Amino acid sequence: MGTWVLTTAEISKEKKPATFFENKIVAKQGVTIAGNTRKAIEEKTGKKVVSNLSARKLLKEKNKELN
Repeated sequence: MGTWVLTTAEISKEKKPATFFENKIVAKQGVTIAGNTRKAIEEKTGKKVVSNLSARKLLKEKNKELN
């Protein structure tokens, strides 16, 4: 599950949006926070957090390395 999903879910639990418009605002806030977090991690580590590989492909690659 993406960071934006978890972030948005936490904001939604607290704000309890009742309308589509309120949910849209919460979703935007979650995406913004997740995006800022990703950028901060990349800045601190000097590495990209997001890659061209999907999670499934990435797990396959890691399993091949371990075997």
